[in-house]
Amino acid sequence: MPRAAILQMTSGIDPANNAAALVAAVAEAKSGGADILFTPEMSGLLDRDRTRAGPKIVAEAEDPVLAVVRNAAREHEVWVALGSLAVAVQGEGAPKTWVNRSLLIDDKGRIAARYDKMHMFDVDLESGESWRESGAYTAGDEVVTAQTPVGRLGLTVCYDLRFPALFDALGRASCDVLAIPAAFTVPTGRAHWHVLQRARAIEASAFVIAAAQVGEHEDGRRTYGHSLVVDPWGEVLLDMGVEAGLGFAEIDLSRIAEVRKQLPSLANRREMPKSLT
Repeated sequence: MPRAAILQMTSGIDPANNAAALVAAVAEAKSGGADILFTPEMSGLLDRDRTRAGPKIVAEAEDPVLAVVRNAAREHEVWVALGSLAVAVQGEGAPKTWVNRSLLIDDKGRIAARYDKMHMFDVDLESGESWRESGAYTAGDEVVTAQTPVGRLGLTVCYDLRFPALFDALGRASCDVLAIPAAFTVPTGRAHWHVLQRARAIEASAFVIAAAQVGEHEDGRRTYGHSLVVDPWGEVLLDMGVEAGLGFAEIDLSRIAEVRKQLPSLANRREMPKSLT
């Protein structure tokens, strides 16, 4: 039975410090018998000050955090679902922009898949927090899955959680596990984190693994934590609460077939008729 490790961390504004924490987590995951490690959104750099963060956001091939995590994955022979990094990209004839990119690294240190976050977090909360992710990041436009030691993995990032169409597509792709790395705010986390994660697992009849940022960060934000592993029936197998650290969960892939036989919602799904105009 494959075993997953889940890193709950408090990323800061120094990529070198974050990289050291990630490398240590890869080694600890291996020691704990994990086949794959899941890390949160923005594992390499979490900084709301875009002027300060800008010089540290580089192209994928130049990213020092990605380089050391790939080396660690190869050294310890562990897969890593690197929740996301801020990556600089540049289209032909276009100015440089950023993407919020999830990277799947195999046990040889090779990049097995890339997913750019589709849905931008542009909100004003009653707490006074205001976020405009689209002000610096370009949205992705591709649904991504890949075969891993925990079966077929569907990649998403944080705010994607609120958009069922993406998860419908991942369900149609027969994903066994959905990765939902996050840096959820505390107000939205308290209100919606658990119920949405459980709903996505139930809808897709798949495991959800949601590695999260937690606590007080150097840039002044607070994140909710509660990294979760949810089974296809919607049962919470792991809730890491509000402390940074590493958790483990067994991913019983036979459970997926049991649930899909008992409640065949994927097989019974129908196309919705087009709206009348």
